[in-house]
Amino acid sequence: MATQCDETDPDAATEQLRTALTRARIVFPSLGTDYGSTLGLVNLGRVHPAVAVRLAFRLDKGHDA
Repeated sequence: MATQCDETDPDAATEQLRTALTRARIVFPSLGTDYGSTLGLVNLGRVHPAVAVRLAFRLDKGHDA
């Protein structure tokens, strides 16, 4: 798991997450790198409640595997 002092590139992390979400047919319209942050954060943005439910379902399904 990444921590605050982890050196993970936020742009690479954003693209890796976008790719995984795309494979799951889930779109986060506001997904992007938070360039205003000095911590190198990934901005997940806001999503429609139906998207949140689909994401929760996919996470639960993967957790049970």
